[in-house]
Amino acid sequence: QEQLAESGGGLVPPGSSLRLRCGRTSTPYVVGWFRQAPGKEREFVAAIKGSGGIANYADSVKGRFTITRDNAKDTVYLQMNSLTSEDTAVYYCARTTTWTDGTSWDASDFHSWGQGTQVTVSS
Repeated sequence: QEQLAESGGGLVPPGSSLRLRCGRTSTPYVVGWFRQAPGKEREFVAAIKGSGGIANYADSVKGRFTITRDNAKDTVYLQMNSLTSEDTAVYYCARTTTWTDGTSWDASDFHSWGQGTQVTVSS
């Protein structure tokens, strides 16, 4: 399975915005974003169906983050607004054939993980 490829991370002050990209996503798959902060487990952030019409978000990012996809470019985006220090983590994207209603996404259902992109929110 081809690995996905994340990009777009960086160091930004609180209140800023960033847009992450996940490439090589392939249209039929559900694509999810997860993040892992130092000393913490990897946690679900957002996911989007293959058609792009339906998305789910973790409660901690709902209303601030938006996941979209451009299937013509095999790319999924994560627009992150109003960033806080709590959003600091390595962000990963991966894909799955399994859709989960709600927020109880299991990272073990995903494959083709990318290398991650670091997001640091600090003044």
